[in-house]
Amino acid sequence: MKKIALDGFDLAYDRRGSGSPLLLIHGFPFDHSIWMDVAPLLEGEFDLILPDLRGFGESSTVDKFYSTADMARDLVSLLDALGIGKTSLAGHSMGGYVALAFAKQYPERVHRLALVASQAAGDSLERKEVRYKTAAEAAEKGVRVVVEAMIGKLTASPGARSRIRPLMEEQTVTGVIGALKAMAEREDSSAFLASFNRPVFLIHGDADELIPIERALEIKAILPSAVLSALYGGGHMPMLEMPEETALALKGMA
Repeated sequence: MKKIALDGFDLAYDRRGSGSPLLLIHGFPFDHSIWMDVAPLLEGEFDLILPDLRGFGESSTVDKFYSTADMARDLVSLLDALGIGKTSLAGHSMGGYVALAFAKQYPERVHRLALVASQAAGDSLERKEVRYKTAAEAAEKGVRVVVEAMIGKLTASPGARSRIRPLMEEQTVTGVIGALKAMAEREDSSAFLASFNRPVFLIHGDADELIPIERALEIKAILPSAVLSALYGGGHMPMLEMPEETALALKGMA
């Protein structure tokens, strides 16, 4: 992977394909490799940019609080380094939160926006408290705390589960803690999306136990023009569980 130097850390990324730019943003607690089944199906139509968000994969990070808005600014710096002015964004789960923060701050740089197994709502007070508790437990006991808490809700597919467990386990404690706090403090983006004037795509499995498809339906209700692709039988990891269907939905952004 290639890297660019940012303020105190390096951001790693992969790039492949040709066509209009599409930034694929991974979820928590993963890295860009979750897109590897989908990327070959898209690279004939898109210039794919696949970053490791700060603290994940081969990207380093800083040991202080940062927000999803900061993570979005990292991606703008990456696009600047690559000479890309405007791009489409597809964010999975936490990557969707980062994509929304990107769209809020830099709407002029967004062509189209896709939320994959994600949501616009912010955390409830109870959910926020759970994230901070999990961050404290991870600091004490390591990343495995997060793995065991999440693995059963991510996918019912044994094959997908066997692939994501080691990927989760190899992430850094610093990155996991930083992301948990960033997600806890993110803003609710529902009102923003209601007035967003770029095409929006919603890709969501109807069997998602972590972020139920009702969250996508809520967005569809406030933004009727959004294109909803409901993946029947899909869980929280559609790019691994149903790569062909996920790629087909993303091709609508071309």
